[in-house]
Amino acid sequence: MKLNIKHFLAAALPVIFCLLADPASAQLNPFGAMYFQNQYMVNPAMAGLSEGLVVNLGYRQQWSSVQGAPTIQSLNAEYGAGGKVAFGLNLNNDKAGLLGRTRVMGTYAYHLPLSGDGQKLSFGLSLGFMDQRVESSDVVGDDGDVAVGRYNDRDTYFDADFGMAYTTGRLTVQGAVPNLKNFFRKDDVSLGADRSTFMAAASYKLLNDPNAAFTVEPKAVFRGVDGYKNIFDAGANLTFAKNSLNLLGMYHSTKSATLGFGMNYRGKFSVLGVYTTETSALRSYVNGNFEIAVRFNLLKQQK
Repeated sequence: MKLNIKHFLAAALPVIFCLLADPASAQLNPFGAMYFQNQYMVNPAMAGLSEGLVVNLGYRQQWSSVQGAPTIQSLNAEYGAGGKVAFGLNLNNDKAGLLGRTRVMGTYAYHLPLSGDGQKLSFGLSLGFMDQRVESSDVVGDDGDVAVGRYNDRDTYFDADFGMAYTTGRLTVQGAVPNLKNFFRKDDVSLGADRSTFMAAASYKLLNDPNAAFTVEPKAVFRGVDGYKNIFDAGANLTFAKNSLNLLGMYHSTKSATLGFGMNYRGKFSVLGVYTTETSALRSYVNGNFEIAVRFNLLKQQK
């Protein structure tokens, strides 16, 4: 056991120090599903931890009557064959006003068993591309504007994400660095003010017994978005009624909160509805965000 922990710390500390030393920070709230239901969304190392094929769908809309309010669609799939290797595919499409972005990433994950009691040290790498564009069909005025054409004619942005995780039956410690190209070498490609710069998190399941009346999993997250102060999230996921219902609550240091309610059918299908209040700085101008996330566990039920 001591040897396993030493191996984990030796591998993880350089990445953790790199994450905490990054001066960039976060302001925006991400998908609520990323905290518990769909952790692969933000960390490639979480792909395929459970045996079988898992497919996640997500949609997020800002509750605002303003035309062009931000919307995000997410689709990802992960496959673990029960061995050490797993694969994943992560697609995101978001639009805010005239600006649209599409990001497609393929993932390779490796899960190294540390002992016979479920401990694993996982590594994940995603490679893919992102395309940014101005929706010329929505332009009011000259849709042949040269500036619009130049923006849309830019080269496709190739990128990579990296993540690590240490997991047991109850404990999960993880960290991820997305947008590696921009992390190591700044360039002239604008990824937007909401570009994620890092994520580090730890959670622990209490009363992790299938026969227990309920299970509580507290979680703390430290994350960043380019151009803003680093933020801290803290909360928990409560599962009850034989794991068929769950309540999610997270408080963010931006003085906003995320609340969610989910239903799970026999471990094969789950749906989660989430509402995130707006940050304190913007609460007087816009409403919060509503999100719906659906998860399918296929081929083999999650253990």
